[in-house]
Amino acid sequence: MRNNLSIAIKAAIEAGIEILKVYGTNFQVEVKGDESPLTQADKNANDIINRYLLPTKIPIISEENKQLDYEQRKDWSQCWVVDPLDGTKEFIKRNGEFTVNIALVKNGVPILGVIYVPVTKTLYFTTEDATSSKKIILESENIEIDAIFQKAIAIKPQIDNDIIKIVGSRSHLNEDTKNFIDDIEKNNKVEIVSKGSSLKFCLVAEGLANIYPRFAPTMEWDTAAGDAICRAVGLQVIDQSTNKPLVYNKENLLNNYFLVKS
Repeated sequence: MRNNLSIAIKAAIEAGIEILKVYGTNFQVEVKGDESPLTQADKNANDIINRYLLPTKIPIISEENKQLDYEQRKDWSQCWVVDPLDGTKEFIKRNGEFTVNIALVKNGVPILGVIYVPVTKTLYFTTEDATSSKKIILESENIEIDAIFQKAIAIKPQIDNDIIKIVGSRSHLNEDTKNFIDDIEKNNKVEIVSKGSSLKFCLVAEGLANIYPRFAPTMEWDTAAGDAICRAVGLQVIDQSTNKPLVYNKENLLNNYFLVKS
């Protein structure tokens, strides 16, 4: 597992380097069939990650790869789940809140997660045994992998708080999310914490927020890495339809609404 974690971290960092090369240019934006944006950075990052992950012989589910039919995926005991550039809208806005997401899923459960923030060189990852998650701000993208493991600091969620910090946006709340927050506000002081991409998971995992309600569509590659990081620090990522943890490599890669909480 340590080898797979090292590979995923190296892939995420190098993908981040390629993303930043495009970030500083006057890049073009395409629109995919599902109306989501696509840039050259998405493509370049995906190429880099595939180059790292293919030698592991573990199949890959990536937003930018051709999706395989469930008949071809259903017997996989494990797979990589990848979003080479999570938060393309944030990338286009140039606000820095976009990430590289790489997760390893075993029997539907994310057991390894890596999230890298290219602009700030911030790296989040699970330990190889998935019993904790760590964070490091890289001095350089050329840092040795052993130095990352040595210098990264364990993160943990906040359990008790006078103010309930909820990940969301006051200006972009759908009705379900607004109702959820209104219910909490009846008995608690609430603060809304806003962040783009999979950084929403990281906010809760490192104690900068308490709850992340996602009552809007997401795909498995949007959540797998963040889910792994949250689970490793003892958080639950609960499917609101089944009241059980999210499951991966499903027939339909679309997630149900979910809630991240301690």
